[in-house]
This record gives sequence, structure tokens and C-alpha cells, in this order.
Amino acid sequence: MRYTQGFGQGGGLRGHGILEEFKTAFSKPDNGLIQIILINLVVFIVILIARVFLRISGAEEVYHAILQWFMLPAALPDFLTKPWTLITYFFLHEGFIHILFNMLFLYWFGNIIKEFLGGGKLVSLYILGGIAGGLFYLLIYNTIPFFHDRVAGSVMLGASGAVFAVVVGAATFMPNYTMFLLFLGPVRIKYIAIFYVFLSFAQSTGANAGGELAHLGGAAIGYFYIIQLRRGNDLGKGIHWVLTFFKSFFTGQPKVKVSYRKKATKSPSGKTKTTTVSASDKASQEDIDAILDKISHSGYESLTKEEKQKLFSASKK
Repeated sequence: MRYTQGFGQGGGLRGHGILEEFKTAFSKPDNGLIQIILINLVVFIVILIARVFLRISGAEEVYHAILQWFMLPAALPDFLTKPWTLITYFFLHEGFIHILFNMLFLYWFGNIIKEFLGGGKLVSLYILGGIAGGLFYLLIYNTIPFFHDRVAGSVMLGASGAVFAVVVGAATFMPNYTMFLLFLGPVRIKYIAIFYVFLSFAQSTGANAGGELAHLGGAAIGYFYIIQLRRGNDLGKGIHWVLTFFKSFFTGQPKVKVSYRKKATKSPSGKTKTTTVSASDKASQEDIDAILDKISHSGYESLTKEEKQKLFSASKK
């Protein structure tokens, strides 16, 4: 049986405050990034414990049978009997190094998406990337003759396709954002994304071909998602609606709170006039598009304080 997975290469990026965020992961609003990481970790720990106990008891075949219900099979007849695997496979990991680098990359690059676009769009992008990676894997394995002898018995697991969507999405959104890599120093994230996409393409006919193909599928949707978002089209709107619908069964609807402040202006006669302005006023879509274009060309650091505030307000939508 062939297992395909991804992000086997290490990185030297730096993260901070992960453990602190875990403590309040499900009590904080707009915290999709940490929630995704926690779900992956919990599933990994459960699978790890099950593997140890089942192997000790001599029932390792039961362990593999359980995994078969959650890994994405390459063979279409097998997939059609387990369509849910198109979702479950990208929350499933077996190796420690595999999940470690997937979650670190998701945390580093996901924070960029979360900070400027909001946690909802990050979750949508992650799920879209996982689905796109899985569909691309199925498409190539079942249409390209080179892979025909690999279809039978091939399965895929791991969040790499979803993570690649977040990595490329962040690099498309803020290409000049700089991260520090061990031994290399400051590097713009567009170069990090290009390197990993090229590496996956170069290895797409190797032993881990399925995982590399999932990377490419996720990368493509990450780029396309941000491009469409700039045009006012949110490809993840449907996913956000579905998640909100299911979440409504577990949480109450928050009350909408609108605050006001007084704004003083002068009339033509020279008298001061006070008007009430709603704090819920948002920047126009044209303003946001202009800010995003400026970030793409000059980086986030080039924004004025007012532009940063507009972008922050828009990310709360």
C-alpha cells in the first residue's frame, strides 16, 4: 500500500505564542487558525494512541482498517464508496515530522491571512485547498497513463495541499512580506512559496507523487482565491455559510453592538456643529482594493496608519 504525504522538508521560520493561544482556542472569536491546528493535533494523538494499543494487542490490521475509512483513495470506485475522505484526509497525519512541519507552515503563513483578511477566510482557504489538492490527485492518477500502475492501493493523507493553499494565498496577497529563515535571514514570502511549488513540481513523478500533486492543486486554488477576492468574489462564501450553519447549533447568536462617536464640524457661518457618526462605518471596496494593490507592490510597511486601520476594519467582515 502506498501512502502519499507532503512537506517533508524542514524550514527555519520563527513562530511565537503558540502554546498560549492553544489555551483559549475555542473561547476566542475569529480564531479559526488555532482551531484548525488543534483539530489536526487531536486527531493525530488519537490515531497515535490507537496504533500503539492495537499493535500491542496484535490487532494491527484493525488499525489499518480504521485508517482506510479516512484516507483518500486514488481509485475512483473506492472513492465513490467513501466520498467523505475528500475532507477527512487533510486532517489526518501519521508521522510526527509530517504533522510538525504542516502545522508550523500553517501557523506562520496562516497568521498573515488571519491578520488582514480574518479567520473565516483562512478556514475557507484551508478547506478549499484540501479539496482542490484531493481532486487534483484523483484527476491526475485516473487520467494520466504514467500513474495508472499506481492507482490500485494508493491512498493519501495529510494537510499539505490545504497548507500549500494558505502559503501561496499569503504570498499572493502580500508577496513582499518578509520572514526570517534560519541560515538565510530575511526572505520575502513570495520566494518561499515559489521554491516549494517548484520543488513539488520537480518531485511530482517520484515516490510521493500523490502528495506533490496535492501540493500543486492546493497552490493553484490559493493563488486563484486571492485573485478572485481582490475582484470582489469570495470563493469560500459557501464553505463559510455551511460552517456558520453547523456552528449555530452549538453557540448562540451574538448580539450586534453599534457604537457612536461625536464628530465636530464647522458650518459656513463659523459655528461648530456636532454630528453623530456610526463606528460601524466601513471602508469602501475601492479603498480596500487600492490598499491591497499597494501592499502587493510595496509591502505592508508602506501603508499609512489610516490605511492599516481601514484594512483591519475590513478584515472583521
